[in-house]
Amino acid sequence: MSVQKQKHTKGRRDRARKMLALKKKSVVKCSHCGAMISAHLACSKCGFYKGKEVVDTMKKVNKKAKKK
Repeated sequence: MSVQKQKHTKGRRDRARKMLALKKKSVVKCSHCGAMISAHLACSKCGFYKGKEVVDTMKKVNKKAKKK
């Protein structure tokens, strides 16, 4: 096991740890329904992404209603 030759300063240590900080998630308004969603993901409310429907949300609603 190796042993350090010199101690790193507090500033150097903290600058290295700065990269590990958590960053805010970017949220945008859905172009179809106006809900706030994560960027680059399909809307969980209406199922649209870039103006096209990619997830059929009514299918989920109907399945849930049928189950009850």
